[in-house]
Amino acid sequence: MASNGLVSVESRFGVAETIDRLVETVTGAGLRVFARIDHAAGAHEISAPLRPTELLIFGHPKGGTPLMQDRQLAGIDLPIKALAWEDEQGKAWLSYNDTQWLAERHGLSEASRDAVTAIAAGMEKVIAAAAGTN
Repeated sequence: MASNGLVSVESRFGVAETIDRLVETVTGAGLRVFARIDHAAGAHEISAPLRPTELLIFGHPKGGTPLMQDRQLAGIDLPIKALAWEDEQGKAWLSYNDTQWLAERHGLSEASRDAVTAIAAGMEKVIAAAAGTN
């Protein structure tokens, strides 16, 4: 499923386990986890219903810095984010911004092509590992 620059992959695991697996995968690949946000827990604090929804923010300066050197405003979309969420049927999904969409959004030049390609390939691998689709 892809729309509006988002890529969504169905996970074989629940939301929390999917994010746990993503943390393990990205840290194992030498990336940094900057934040893990449990949106459903936040909703619970205000007595509002929300299906399981967790956001992981991760990356490495080696990947993002070249994009920001090209177009500094790309930093609004960096580090990389992935959202694990449960749909109305109870299926878990892992969604992230399509790297090519980010390149187009920010008007990244040819100088960023290799970095964009590397980030896209890395995202496919870590998402597949976390979702159990590899």
